Amino acid sequence: MALRGVQPDLIQKRLKVLIYGVSGAGKTFASISFPKPYLIDCEKGYEHDHYLKKIKENGGAIFHTTDFDELLAEVKDLGTQKHGYKTLIIDPLTVVYNNLLEKCITNRVSVSNPDGMAHGGHYIAANRAMKLLMNLLINLDMNVIVTSHAKNEYGSNMVVLGSTFDGYKKMDYLFDLVFEITKTAKYRMAIVKKTRIEAFPDGDKFAFSYEEVASRYGKDILERDAEILKASQAQIDDATQLVKQLDIPTQTIDKWFAKAEVSAWQDMPYSSMDKIITHLLNLPAKQGQQL
Repeated sequence: MALRGVQPDLIQKRLKVLIYGVSGAGKTFASISFPKPYLIDCEKGYEHDHYLKKIKENGGAIFHTTDFDELLAEVKDLGTQKHGYKTLIIDPLTVVYNNLLEKCITNRVSVSNPDGMAHGGHYIAANRAMKLLMNLLINLDMNVIVTSHAKNEYGSNMVVLGSTFDGYKKMDYLFDLVFEITKTAKYRMAIVKKTRIEAFPDGDKFAFSYEEVASRYGKDILERDAEILKASQAQIDDATQLVKQLDIPTQTIDKWFAKAEVSAWQDMPYSSMDKIITHLLNLPAKQGQQL
């Protein structure tokens, strides 16, 4: 059997970064300096005039929510609808995650589990939902900046080692970059805490601003228009209608889902769905069961 590996091509990946820091460090204002920001504000921190002015100058918009389901729906819409925004900012995700945990606790309350926290099941439920959100963010064809509150990081004997992000514990695994933002006098600094990007070496410190990030990452990448990646409702309607008309076996649909690593039509990548519809349109009527 011949080897199936191919030489990799360089791709222009969207910026995906997690930033955390104490209140007042400047992570919020720097984030809305990125091109055409779509801000999901999770604690109404943008009601001050200088924030609103900056967002308006950059052609941005604000959506206020502290509810996980509303946030998830908004991210899905950003991936399936045409729009002019280029940078998604969730600020801070800590609030949404904490509210999600509270909801999961409430949903698990029963006679045998009066406080809703037995065996840590509320964490399992919340983290499962967060994993879905993280996958959507990674696949979204926009720059993604997620901010988080900071908390102490402890070592043995409860010795404080430094600070880390506060929220879903595996959140940093899914981002190419993690920055800790600090502020000394008038200077806002970023410390690279995790990196998969050569231009941001581990442990590097730099003045945190859009201009500095763009000079390292590539302004053309950060400012290009977003493309729809998730299946549109029109595609979903076409596919489900064709599947019914052609009597496509459930096993075939399951194979398509498995290949795309999804469990429902609405999570199917736009390009994959386009290929499936084209394939279905080229099938003879009532021949789907022969696939």
